[in-house]
Amino acid sequence: MTSALHPTEQGSTQRAPGRWIALGVLVLAVLLVAVDATVLGLATPYLSEDLQPSGTQLLWIGDAYSFVIAGLLISMGGLGDRIGRKRLLLIGATAFGLVSVLNAYAQTPGMMITARALLGVAGATLMPSTLALIRNIFQDPRERSLAIGIWSAAASAGMAIGPIVGGLLLEHFWWGSVFLINLPVMALLVLVGIRMLPESRNPSPGPWDLPSVLLSLVGMVGVVYAVKETAADGFTWPTLAAGLLGVAALCAFVGRQRGLPIPLVDVRLFGNRGFSGAVLANLLTILGLSGLLFFLSQYLQLVQDRRPIEAGIAELPAAAGAVAAGLAAGAAARRFSVRAVVSGGLAVIGLALAVLTTLSQSTGYPLLGTVLLVVGFGAGLSFTVTSDVILTAVPKEQAGAASAVSETAYELGTALGIALLGSVVTNVYQGFTGPAGTPQAAHESLAGAVVAAAHLPGDAAAALLRAARGSFVDGVALAAGVGAGLLFLAAAMAWFLLRGQKLTDEPVQH
Repeated sequence: MTSALHPTEQGSTQRAPGRWIALGVLVLAVLLVAVDATVLGLATPYLSEDLQPSGTQLLWIGDAYSFVIAGLLISMGGLGDRIGRKRLLLIGATAFGLVSVLNAYAQTPGMMITARALLGVAGATLMPSTLALIRNIFQDPRERSLAIGIWSAAASAGMAIGPIVGGLLLEHFWWGSVFLINLPVMALLVLVGIRMLPESRNPSPGPWDLPSVLLSLVGMVGVVYAVKETAADGFTWPTLAAGLLGVAALCAFVGRQRGLPIPLVDVRLFGNRGFSGAVLANLLTILGLSGLLFFLSQYLQLVQDRRPIEAGIAELPAAAGAVAAGLAAGAAARRFSVRAVVSGGLAVIGLALAVLTTLSQSTGYPLLGTVLLVVGFGAGLSFTVTSDVILTAVPKEQAGAASAVSETAYELGTALGIALLGSVVTNVYQGFTGPAGTPQAAHESLAGAVVAAAHLPGDAAAALLRAARGSFVDGVALAAGVGAGLLFLAAAMAWFLLRGQKLTDEPVQH
């Protein structure tokens, strides 16, 4: 099967109209992975009723997907450089569709956890492959910046669309439908991708080092697990042990990469101020965005009593802002500077979070919608430009590994955003004083308080909800202030680290 893009011997492509159709295929993949990361949240109550998982099993059902993706991104990016990014993308897409069926028809909690983990393996092949293929399909640097902006916008839109799609499906079908929706999308991706995507790989890749793969997996899963568990349950010795194991494995991974003649990822890149600054800004952008969306979702549903689909629609301005900024970010970075756009984007997120320090139970949607729009716009500016910087910092032969670094920063930023801001919210929330008879479960989470209130007399239930919601809002307002401080600090760091950094205007050489 020939490609409409006429690949050359080195895996790059001639400039042809088909490259935009190819981009559409890649956007489908990233959109689906992003949707799948958020769609499960709404299905969890229905899934729990059906499968009856324990509390620990329910946590693993929610986390297995993101843990495995975070642990395998760098390894899969390196694998794509070796066996071909198109091949890996199509294999991963096929596997994603098939494993989605396993998720939909899981009969036990253990089966569901395994299915979610396998879906994470498939998802880890898709994200770095899509960005690496963009690096090779678009030789013109301005077109490439626009393509990365569209890719970035799809990732942001997917996070926002997930709850809406989930809400619509769950109102009409059973919980497994949120997974079966993947099948037609993946079928279209594979059928069009076979014809329209060019193959590209590193012509001299070296071996795929299995010890490096294992160290990366153990390291990332250990660190992300420790961060999430600390946010959920506070400090414990098993959590500390997992975190220390993860850090030790990552240190061993870095040491091994330094010693390999052809490593999975060239860790010497982090000695480059611009590359390190872009990765750090990338991580902190997502930290601010994910933390905000996570707590505003709860605020909209549990404090303002909105239905899940209403809350999902209410969060759309964040996606709209990210889409608009992603499309304009490359041109803005060339007209002004990389550091001005990235620092400006981070500062804008910080300003929006600072506004949320005024949050109350009765805050109107015009203010919330404006904050979400501004946060999305700032994230779109920063994330798009930093992804471009990271991707073009390496030769195109190593595009898979470089894009995996960008995606790993994304996953870490998501985990850290929820964990760091979550610990602030939790510490404030747990201090509320409820009426007599308030169960301990009500102090563990706002959702627990809502459930507990349903079993109390009318006056006691109202008093419990009033106290719990007030405490939760106070926690979110304080977390917003902490997040604002972090983002302002990140903006200052990006201004320094990205000094002199430019988006390349040199076309990829054939």
